[in-house]
Amino acid sequence: MLEKINSPEDVKKLSIEEKKKLAEEIRKYIIEIVSENGGHLASNLGVVELTIALHSVFDLPNDKIVWDVGHQTYVHKIITGRREQLKTLRKLKGIAGFPKTKESDTDCFNTGHSSTSISAALGMARARDIEGKNHSVLAVIGDGALTGGMALEALNDAGCSKANLTVILNDNEMSIAKNIGGMSMLLSKLRTKRTYTKSNVSIKKVINKIPVVGKPVVKIVQRIKRSIKQLVIPKMFFEDIGFRYLGPVDGHDIQELERMLKISKQLEGPVLIHILTKKGKGYKVAEENPDRFHATGPFDIETGEPKQEKKKDYSKVFGEKLVELAKDNNKIVAITASMKDGTGLTQFQKEFPNRFFDIGIAEQHALGLAAGMAKEGTIPVVPIYASFYQRAYDQVIHDIAMQNLHVVMCVDRAGVVGADRRNTSRNTRYGILQISA
Repeated sequence: MLEKINSPEDVKKLSIEEKKKLAEEIRKYIIEIVSENGGHLASNLGVVELTIALHSVFDLPNDKIVWDVGHQTYVHKIITGRREQLKTLRKLKGIAGFPKTKESDTDCFNTGHSSTSISAALGMARARDIEGKNHSVLAVIGDGALTGGMALEALNDAGCSKANLTVILNDNEMSIAKNIGGMSMLLSKLRTKRTYTKSNVSIKKVINKIPVVGKPVVKIVQRIKRSIKQLVIPKMFFEDIGFRYLGPVDGHDIQELERMLKISKQLEGPVLIHILTKKGKGYKVAEENPDRFHATGPFDIETGEPKQEKKKDYSKVFGEKLVELAKDNNKIVAITASMKDGTGLTQFQKEFPNRFFDIGIAEQHALGLAAGMAKEGTIPVVPIYASFYQRAYDQVIHDIAMQNLHVVMCVDRAGVVGADRRNTSRNTRYGILQISA
């Protein structure tokens, strides 16, 4: 089946059952390539059905799809005539691991650093309207990327724009409350009402005292409450800011995905389709270890074990040294923008959970937070990838340097690195800038 797919038009001709078969073959193909070359595995396995559905309903390159997290585009590249090129992934002069406009006209926007897709897609939609055209524009964004301030700014603008724009929220964590500030605020208003809190606690105490069945009943009720919030709260949030909300949708059901995508084409104004996917889908080892298989080197398909023993890298050395220093100085705190493992802070979190802060994909906030903590006497250490530190440059200058605050900024992946075209790999270098009071 896969060998017959050389363009999106070939996908459109397939039946639903044939598309399901194609999805299986694509997964197997990606696993084989990444096991040999390395690459981003779990995230790509999670969007196979979504990508097939998108190419079945929309017409690229006339229609535009902006992939927020660009490393999720292996399936897209396979479908758009780059099946054989994918074998050159992470090789010299090989195919890029992210969308590249110079590589294909179906890659409409270069992405890779997260939280930018909605802004770019809205810009394309507004340009389309000015030019009097009527093609579709979509942004595919993950629940993690939605924690980025730029994504929320774009949602705010798009919601009141009346532009025909579709945002696909690829939710692979089964919860977005922690990623959307407005939802947390909505829930906290309810929880902090005295009558609700008192009655809630009282009822729990009473039920818990019932022999045998008490605690199981409480757990069942809590699960039901979480399910209701999962269904209701996102709809309230997105519709309140101006979007038509569709979902949640099973992100691995091609037929249902196509149905929702076709509905979105018929609606006027901004639409958000909430899909639920599983990282590593179809490869058990990756399903059970999605973090480890987010980006991986070559591995054995049967066991999932690396083909080469991983040596201690700069990030690991940095993390161990920071733990050593923090044991002697309780003012040291660590801040990460959702890159705990990549920047070597895993052990720090285990040793000092109260002095570790993961603030999501929000580098500007990370540096602003560090400035505030430093002003009050702590010593924040903030390791961030070089390509992501650029987003916090304003805070480095205005909030930290101009106030002469003691913040230790560690720039991971600051040297020449291999692997993907975005500067991330296991072979790291640290650039360290310390601004002392």
